Amino acid sequence: MGEAVLEAEGLQAGYGPAEVLFGVSLALRRGEVAALMGRNGAGKSTTLKAIMGLLPPRGGRVRFAGREITGLAPFRIARLGLGYVPEERRIFTDLTVYENLEVGRRAPPAGRAAWTPERLFAVFPNLAEMRGRRASAMSGGEQQMLTIARTLMGNPEAVLLDEPSEGLAPVIVEQMAEAVLRMKEEGIAVLLSEQNLDFAAAVADRAYVIERGEIRFEGPMAALEADEQVREAYLTV
Repeated sequence: MGEAVLEAEGLQAGYGPAEVLFGVSLALRRGEVAALMGRNGAGKSTTLKAIMGLLPPRGGRVRFAGREITGLAPFRIARLGLGYVPEERRIFTDLTVYENLEVGRRAPPAGRAAWTPERLFAVFPNLAEMRGRRASAMSGGEQQMLTIARTLMGNPEAVLLDEPSEGLAPVIVEQMAEAVLRMKEEGIAVLLSEQNLDFAAAVADRAYVIERGEIRFEGPMAALEADEQVREAYLTV
């Protein structure tokens, strides 16, 4: 799959006195989709926040595009080309769809075609139909699509997606899967945290399974699908 664009090694993080991550290590290669899977509270979102600098790591290191980013401010990490789509969306509700997209615009790396609103409307046809609508008038699934599209306007090399399919209607989940696969086609690396095995299997090349802040499984997505023991131990509710 090529060289790793994102690497976390021995990552430790927590909230106040509570330790959540205990030496998490993972790697994401260029043009690859990897799923970080686990139950609620297993440490998925905390891992993404620690990588993005939203939660300063207490130990370990993170490298992105060959550069040490451990301890950098989130906006500096974003400027290096690492996109982040939070579970809670955080769009600008007073702005229209088109205006939200323009807020995220950044120049692409040399030699790569820029994401534009027109290209994104082809990926997310629902957004094309409501380009002039205020984000506050959109459904939760539509807002999630807008958040991903706005992140892509920054022309990232890699994207962290936190629970992209959670609570969405099946038709929106299908569009989410198509968007992730389109990112992969464009050479963008994607690390997504996910509980939905069907969604992860549809888009991911590899899987990590996390439980109580530790990686319990790492391997091809097909291997996780075939390993009933691992699924029952760490993914079933």
